[in-house]
Amino acid sequence: MPTAIAVTSSDLVLPPHDRQTPPAVVQPQETLEASLYGMHALIEQHGYVIALHSSSDASAVTRRLHTVRSVLESDRIALLGVDLPPLGVALLAQQLRQLSVCDFSPGVLASSVRLLAHYIYAGALLGSVAKLDRVPVTLKSHAKSWLPGAQFAVLANPRPQLVRLHTADEEPLAGPEFGTRLLVAQGPQPPSDWVTASLAPAWQVQGSLPVPLPEGSVRWWGTGKLVEFAAGLCDVSVLYQLVSSVRRETCHWCGLELIGDRCGFCSAPLREPEPPPVRALPRGVT
Repeated sequence: MPTAIAVTSSDLVLPPHDRQTPPAVVQPQETLEASLYGMHALIEQHGYVIALHSSSDASAVTRRLHTVRSVLESDRIALLGVDLPPLGVALLAQQLRQLSVCDFSPGVLASSVRLLAHYIYAGALLGSVAKLDRVPVTLKSHAKSWLPGAQFAVLANPRPQLVRLHTADEEPLAGPEFGTRLLVAQGPQPPSDWVTASLAPAWQVQGSLPVPLPEGSVRWWGTGKLVEFAAGLCDVSVLYQLVSSVRRETCHWCGLELIGDRCGFCSAPLREPEPPPVRALPRGVT
């Protein structure tokens, strides 16, 4: 069975690309007891579990996840916080689901999270940035957000950027230089259709898909006047090539394979190679 991929809420589970893409599971569940039974069943069935959560998730969510892993005393649960907005987390989980059926070991799959996240372009169109604290906002932008009809294009990942739209000094929102598919989630009060009408053509996306807005998006972006979007790789062969191109190492602590500089399961950093031993010179040689 492929490694299980877990997310913290059902609205972070995107539709599968095809019949081969396994579903994601939700952890933690409503009670600690249900979470323990559910996680134990996942380990028994899949062997390993990779649980994604936003770095900004409520402390109760992350605390319960750590409690579950502690009570089960399992080293087969990877708890990985990612600094992405909710729709970006959903896209990352979908990519992991696609890769879970490939021949990657659980350690490589878990440690690929940081690599994959770097190639996700996640942002939103906002009607106000007055309560936005996830991306640097200047005092001038704060003041202009109170003007009627103000709209802001904000990119949270991979590099923060904030642009006020429909102004003389408007800058293009930096986009990917590779083929992507765009996910679009409209809030209860969408500011406009700028994302599908302007951003998608400018980024030359290979297709766009409307999806429900995750429950945590309004809180993350600080306003209900939003359209959240996330662009990323969707072809499993390209994702496979990206991950497989990175050199694999063995974690010196838990023994799992990893890529990058940190193990996804035990969080141990990659051990630096030991310097070659210094040999003493023979007598009489200087």
